[in-house]
Amino acid sequence: MFAVKHILLFTLLSSLSHSQSRLHAFLTPSDTLNIPRKQAVVMAEVSVAALSLLGLNQLWYADFDRSKFHTVNDNSEWLQMDKVGHVFTSYQMGKHGAQLLNWSGVSKKDQLIYGATLGFGFLTAVEVLDGYSKEWGFSWGDIAANGAGTGLYIGQELLWNEQRMTLKYSFHQTKYANLNPSKLGENFLEHILKDYNGQTYWLSINLHAFFKESNIPKWLNLAVGYGADGMLYGSKDIDNQVLTTNRRLRQYYLSFDVNLNAIRTNSKFLRSVLDVFNMVKIPFPTLEINKNKCAFHLFYN
Repeated sequence: MFAVKHILLFTLLSSLSHSQSRLHAFLTPSDTLNIPRKQAVVMAEVSVAALSLLGLNQLWYADFDRSKFHTVNDNSEWLQMDKVGHVFTSYQMGKHGAQLLNWSGVSKKDQLIYGATLGFGFLTAVEVLDGYSKEWGFSWGDIAANGAGTGLYIGQELLWNEQRMTLKYSFHQTKYANLNPSKLGENFLEHILKDYNGQTYWLSINLHAFFKESNIPKWLNLAVGYGADGMLYGSKDIDNQVLTTNRRLRQYYLSFDVNLNAIRTNSKFLRSVLDVFNMVKIPFPTLEINKNKCAFHLFYN
């Protein structure tokens, strides 16, 4: 019986080791062009994008009246928090699009042309749908923001061949969502996406990347954040008594952050997980500056 247990344990460990080896090999980027991987990436991206646009068209835009294609100037709304959100989304989608092509062994040039522009292309398609909706409209400000996010990724790759500055996101719940749930969300998930009062966008700068000969830890980042508060609608409504009490204001933050990609690990799977979560700002002591005051937060998110 003792021998049987050892045989079963050995078999199980061997199987797990073999599975981990296969996963490690699968997640390792190809040194040369891997046609099956490239085809799988292209098919997956096209399928996901098509299904996402179809889903938006049926589940979101179907609830609102259609119109002729038209443009809107919404650059003054939400204290530009929505525009910063476009920059963040375009950057992150482009980053992961380029990484998927890198995994396929695609050349650096094609990674930047066809992968890093993924966010700009997808968000532009969404903007076109907005243009045919009576509720919204095609916004050139959104297009410019999408281009800025894509440009931030491509520019750093061309200049340094690495991402020394990354865009990150953090969120905290606020009192405003319950005051206008139709605009700011009716549940926690919708709050994360819609309540601009609780969102903060960060430019997280890796200090060691700029001072490579220094003793600064590779995982330590300096983070500069932007947020806003006191908003129930895109534009200030002087007839709304709540908004006359809650003054709309911009918030600027200075904090530290962790570069999760600098954490040492031999696991390709863990490396991939850390890379995904690296878009979220790690809570740290933070200095807030707005037009009314300076405030210190022991841990801000």
